[in-house]
Amino acid sequence: MMGDMTYKLTVGVLGTGIMGAAMARNLLRAGHTVRVWNRSTDKAAPLAADGAHVAETPAGAVRDADVVLTMLYDGDAVRSVMSEAFPAVQPDALWMQSTTVSLADVDRLGEEAAAHGLAFYDAPVLGTRQPAEAGQLTVLAAGPAHRRDELNGVFDAVGSRTVWLDRPGQATRLKLVAMNWVLALTHAGAETLSLAEALGVDPDRFLDVIAGGPLDNGYLRAKTALVRDNRLTPAAFAVDTAGKDARLIAEAARDHGVRLDLAEAGVERFRRAAAQGHGDKDMAATYYASFDQ
Repeated sequence: MMGDMTYKLTVGVLGTGIMGAAMARNLLRAGHTVRVWNRSTDKAAPLAADGAHVAETPAGAVRDADVVLTMLYDGDAVRSVMSEAFPAVQPDALWMQSTTVSLADVDRLGEEAAAHGLAFYDAPVLGTRQPAEAGQLTVLAAGPAHRRDELNGVFDAVGSRTVWLDRPGQATRLKLVAMNWVLALTHAGAETLSLAEALGVDPDRFLDVIAGGPLDNGYLRAKTALVRDNRLTPAAFAVDTAGKDARLIAEAARDHGVRLDLAEAGVERFRRAAAQGHGDKDMAATYYASFDQ
């Protein structure tokens, strides 16, 4: 493998949901050879039209890959899938682990990578469907410094910015902190919209009041518009996945002696929204958790 960022790589992508599929397409557009696998093959099959090889097994996707990219649901899924992939991964390959997982999972996955001779990069991303499709994600990355350049071609294809941290675990910590803010804003917007409607206040009147001032927020406007315009599908980031991230945040806080009342309440809001049948909708559907259904 070469350090030249223009060098074309073979990348095995494990997980082709909202984020993984978008990242795979951008890798293909950048000229890389891409092999993909997903447990539900219907989510991977469309990538064949973009030039990807759709593998039947995780091992088939990573065989001869310079880089293995995991974008799965959680740590358990990563361990399960990689246990099938490890026997086929070539020695000294790079593993870009982009699934949002727990802090304990990062440590365990790093140990498994070392045991199989892989260079492990803790590399979660910030962004949802639209920036993922546009190749505008922010990559938070930590791993062996002497091989960072070998990932330039991947990072340049999927993101507009890479933030390097010193060691694995730090990238996931930063991701959880950033996601806590994102989820708090999501719930705040949803609750404010539901309160306005309950009190007979036109939401546009509220948005006009805060327009242009320090309380105004483009994210608030975007997420509440999804609810008001009934555009919660396809999801930019689904309730089920947001709920999983919320649980990871709450768990990390408890493990480190911090009480996050808003985060804990957010876990429950996502649970209620999913129980009401909104799990596959955009996370702005936390709005529905304000109502009994």
